[in-house]
Amino acid sequence: MTSRRKFLRSLAARSALLLGPSATWLRKVARSVFPEPTGNDPWRELPELLARIKAPLFPDREWNVVKFGAANGDQTDCSSAFRAAIAACHTGGGGRVIVPAGEYLSGAIRLLSGVNLEVQKGATIRFRRDPRAYPNVLTRWEGVELLNFSPFIYAFQQDNIAITGEGTLDGNADCNHWWPWKGQTKCGWKSGDPDQSKDRNLLFSFGEQHAPVEQRVFGEGHYLRPQFIQPYRCKNVLIEGLTLLNSPMWQVTPALCTNVTIRNLTIDSSGPNTDGCDPDSCRDVLIENCVFNTGDDCIAIKSGRNGDGRRLHTPSENIVIRGCRMTNGHGGVTIGSEISGGVRNVFVEDCRMDSPHLDSAIRIKNNAMRGGTIENIFVRNVDVGQVAVAGLAIDFLYEEGAAGNFTPVVRDVDLRNIKVEKTKYAVFLRGLPNAPIRDVRMTNCVFENATQSSIVENATEVSLAGVRINGKLVEQLSI
Repeated sequence: MTSRRKFLRSLAARSALLLGPSATWLRKVARSVFPEPTGNDPWRELPELLARIKAPLFPDREWNVVKFGAANGDQTDCSSAFRAAIAACHTGGGGRVIVPAGEYLSGAIRLLSGVNLEVQKGATIRFRRDPRAYPNVLTRWEGVELLNFSPFIYAFQQDNIAITGEGTLDGNADCNHWWPWKGQTKCGWKSGDPDQSKDRNLLFSFGEQHAPVEQRVFGEGHYLRPQFIQPYRCKNVLIEGLTLLNSPMWQVTPALCTNVTIRNLTIDSSGPNTDGCDPDSCRDVLIENCVFNTGDDCIAIKSGRNGDGRRLHTPSENIVIRGCRMTNGHGGVTIGSEISGGVRNVFVEDCRMDSPHLDSAIRIKNNAMRGGTIENIFVRNVDVGQVAVAGLAIDFLYEEGAAGNFTPVVRDVDLRNIKVEKTKYAVFLRGLPNAPIRDVRMTNCVFENATQSSIVENATEVSLAGVRINGKLVEQLSI
């Protein structure tokens, strides 16, 4: 029976390539005659996944930054004190670098293996506004590798690192510092001022031309804003308990990392592109019990942009998001748009989203320039007060849309027990004629006060069970 089931499904898949939408009936026959056994519920895999994600442990030793010359106040640059304390902790076998109550001004902070930077209750690290305080490092900017300003807190190829505590990290960005580089008149920029547009276009052209990364030199004299926190190519990472304010752009963005735990953060920044948490080509990630109020996506899962993302060919996979609260932002949980390396195996549960300034609850962005494969996206028990656009939005016409040679793929998206109290569209699905969105399942979902009919364009195998829109049981969405 198993071999026959696989054969028929394989035949349906091959037929889809030849017949397009007319092959949908064959898939339905395969599922009705040979349905998947109920024991294959993907949520049963969650405990095994979580068992692999373990926060690092640290020896019971501590180094206080004050003893290395850090001084309370806004006038003293404590960068060298942080650097010395972290080096001493690292060479001393690891432990905690303590930041006690007080205010400390710093430039770039670089973590080393075995170091837990503990920002204690009542402590604030406020980051300098001088771009020269962030010397170039290897980083990833909107999905493309380069040499650019160091993220404010950075680590490269380190194991067992953490940033913890009940204190505050203040990026010190505002409409006079960092944010104007976006080039928005509503935030301090005026015609004739420098902005990121030329540098951004140049970086993206480097990525498409496969220019050697060491030749992609930006930083001082250029206008690509640094990220707030970025462990790069690291293993066993913990970021916990902190409040983050006023980030220059993306806030917590582990890139090419494995075994990452992010929990109990309060993330509050309304500037441009201030995504809250962006796992980027990471594996085995837990994001839990965080609060987001952002100027862009609250959580955005990424894996590289266009040619440079395909060069590294590293997906984001095995990601668990649970117990989080989202207010303002573009998407509550977003996948994309820098997605060329693909995303798979994402589990979202027990989250609360609510704001007229939150666009969509679950948002997936892809196009024919990215061409990544997004699959196995599982969402359950999400409570949404109101969103401005949609409960579920999947859009292949984002940015360049169909203007590319790489087929975007989204398949196997499963939503269960989702409640939305107010929205424009219950569901917004927009694929491409040659690349339809496939296999979207919704079970026991309720959408109230939807002001417009759902949009379904170039999507196949959209199945509903127990779905209500504006009080009416809906068995299929209009296509």
